[in-house]
Amino acid sequence: MHVFEIIIALLLAGAGLTALSQRIGTPYPAMVALAGAGLALVPGTPTLVLDPELALTLFVAPVLLDAAFDASPRDLRANWRTVAGLAIGAVALTIVVVAVVARLLVPGMPWAVAVALGAIVAPPDAAAATAVLKQLRPPHRLLVILEGESLFNDASALLIYRLAVGATLAGALSPAGVLPLLFIVTVGSVVLGFVLSRVILLLTARIHDVAIAVVVQFCGTFAVWMLAERLHLSGILTVVVFAMATTRRAADVIPARVRIPSYAVWEFAVFVLNVLAFILVGFQLKAILGRLDSRTLIEYAGIAGAVCVATILARIAWVSGAAAFSRWRCRPAPDGTTGHRDTVALSKRAAAVVGWCGMRGIVTLAAALALPTGGSDGPAFPYRDLVLFTAFSVVLGTLVVQGMTLRPLINVLQLEDDGSVEREVRLARVETLRAALSTTTELPDEELSGLLRRRYEVMLRRAEAELDGDGHTSHGATASDGRAVNVNAAIVRRATSAERQRLLALRADGTIGDAAFQRVEQELDLKELDLQQLVPGADSGGASDSIA
Repeated sequence: MHVFEIIIALLLAGAGLTALSQRIGTPYPAMVALAGAGLALVPGTPTLVLDPELALTLFVAPVLLDAAFDASPRDLRANWRTVAGLAIGAVALTIVVVAVVARLLVPGMPWAVAVALGAIVAPPDAAAATAVLKQLRPPHRLLVILEGESLFNDASALLIYRLAVGATLAGALSPAGVLPLLFIVTVGSVVLGFVLSRVILLLTARIHDVAIAVVVQFCGTFAVWMLAERLHLSGILTVVVFAMATTRRAADVIPARVRIPSYAVWEFAVFVLNVLAFILVGFQLKAILGRLDSRTLIEYAGIAGAVCVATILARIAWVSGAAAFSRWRCRPAPDGTTGHRDTVALSKRAAAVVGWCGMRGIVTLAAALALPTGGSDGPAFPYRDLVLFTAFSVVLGTLVVQGMTLRPLINVLQLEDDGSVEREVRLARVETLRAALSTTTELPDEELSGLLRRRYEVMLRRAEAELDGDGHTSHGATASDGRAVNVNAAIVRRATSAERQRLLALRADGTIGDAAFQRVEQELDLKELDLQQLVPGADSGGASDSIA
């Protein structure tokens, strides 16, 4: 009961710290990390040991699915070189640099343990960076790169992490078997993710109760992860593929009255999991600090500081070098033509921001907590206390140093939103309204047809004015004409269904990305719910033929 009371109190404190972080413009994980560190120093707090097998499943699976569900395949394809370079190259460089530094500082540490430490601290957490960046409205492409990197660097880092942990506990690992194993795991995870997405969609399409739908979503996420782990595949890669495949059809399967509350529940769950991860690390650190004398603590702090610096510098070196190479490739030739068309070359200012957005977060904490503690299941992981202490120190150091200086850096570099998402949102509004207007010509009732046509014509003119840069933003929230709704909800449903289908088509052909799609989809969902309030029974039971 005492532990439960502490967790409730700290969740409330986490909510307060989040509100404070939004006011001062810092990522909320930085504030929660400081609270978690302080928890380890508070006398009387209990000591907890989390089941290692539970750590990654509990903390990473839902958070990763939430991030992957919002990813835009179109934007990721356009920036695949940068995203792949960060997810593979930057991760590999960080692992190597951290492993070398750890070995130099702790000569007795096996290479497998040093590599595991490098893999734990290698993947940055984009949530901390984007929490700040979205408030500052930088170019959309920076958000795409950072969010895309966070999806795939976790997979690459944790694949190496699993191999290193296995090699440490087994005592050896055959290099000849690593590449075939990685290939099998990667392909198997992708296939499994696609297959499970189809299964879950078939199930959720038949559920229209909000509570049941949300339970199925969460249980389905954990089931996907656990099944992948049971098959010795990558849980992270499977969940990423599962989420990205599911989101392509979810808008046409899940009704608005389920989708809107489920988004709110997921946002709450991700927040709670982030707070709980730092709380549990604080509890674990308390036990570690209790086992250390002052001399050993100073030694651990020195090692953690060196690893933190190495982690930051490795990312900056990779991003700066890769961006410089990209700019060199697309430099103008002597005759004025471009030698290589490299659409993903980052400017120096953009590269500086991406390089500095290396805050570590929940994946690093979960991976450290997942190290075997020893017992009936096998031996404890060597240097576990040092690895956990170092991992939390890297998370805390990067969140505080980089997270709290990111806003000033953006302001100094003067990186501003290019308006690409807003243009796509305006285009989507125009196109969806045109689709709705086209359905009014098919109505048998001339009076009702004229009424609806005038309504959509007014809305369309307003949207076209916004697209051309005139007028004020309506956010697609123009109220429905009450007479039209009350006369025949089915007719209005047909028009608004046409809006939704046109929106889906715009995303499918790449005219708009997922960021614009989700904004307009939310507007359509709210209009659908408004109509359901005005006309009982107006819900069609599915998104494809319901009010938009």
